[in-house]
Amino acid sequence: MTHIKTTLLLLALLALAIGVWGGLARLSPIPAPSAAAALHGPLLVSAFFGALLGVARAAELGSPGWAWSAPAAAVLGGAVALAGFALAGLVLMLVAALALCAASIVLVQRQRSLQAALIAAVGLASALAWALGNLAALEGRPAVPWWMAFVVLSLGAERPGRTGESAPARAALVVLAAAALLAAALAPRLLGALFAAMALWLAVFHPARAGLSAPGAPRFAALCLLGAAAWLAFGGALVAAARAYDAALHAVFVGFAAPLLFARAPYHGAHYLPLGLLHASLAVRVFIDVAAGAWGNAAAIALFIVTAAAGVLARRRRRLM
Repeated sequence: MTHIKTTLLLLALLALAIGVWGGLARLSPIPAPSAAAALHGPLLVSAFFGALLGVARAAELGSPGWAWSAPAAAVLGGAVALAGFALAGLVLMLVAALALCAASIVLVQRQRSLQAALIAAVGLASALAWALGNLAALEGRPAVPWWMAFVVLSLGAERPGRTGESAPARAALVVLAAAALLAAALAPRLLGALFAAMALWLAVFHPARAGLSAPGAPRFAALCLLGAAAWLAFGGALVAAARAYDAALHAVFVGFAAPLLFARAPYHGAHYLPLGLLHASLAVRVFIDVAAGAWGNAAAIALFIVTAAAGVLARRRRRLM
């Protein structure tokens, strides 16, 4: 299973690179396949982020063969769509989301306490949001509210051991998740207000915040969490006000999601460089110049991949010595 996991992660990173390339091509005169620009959103949300989450779910379940169908269908859907078969690619992405829903249901059933089951239930809600978003994209309806809910809820629900909050805090998170699903279906502007509430919840209750006073990885994770919560609150306010569409989307998909993904990689002190560049370039994108900020976002992501790879290689060398 290790080879399958590695292959899927590499394909997800390839989807990320192509999706970012397509996004830059929308803003700058650079050569890029037309499909990459058109599929910017589905590639990043499904073929990259959905595949990453699918790999994590399969690992949590003990790597049963069927669970790997979610990330496999996600990356295959991206490849098929890029090959010119957009409809078939979106169908595969929907299959991936449904497989993740099934994996999330099993995960909820496996929890031994109500508190842990509540957090796992938020993960199930996020998978459902992904499925409904992919169905909307397949039918030509707006998918972005669902995809935003998918990213926010999935990252909000993830934590090692699924512990760290009181029972009322976990219950509040479940209520926010259920309300987000309803808002994505009925009132996207209300979804923005719920994102702001989720940002407050993360800043107050998420267990990672306690690492701020500790050195190394705990402090980095805490800073990633607080920065992500700030961008989520900002993006949620813009969504609620129905203003600055590009700024709202990237505050959530970049400012919120990217730092939390950074925090989940093996820690290396050099990670502060891409994290700082990410926040600075996103501020440029939102307040000064969209294209310049987008290039800075891409550079931050590329720099993080380099520093993460260097950290992994350094650890392997130390083990061999």
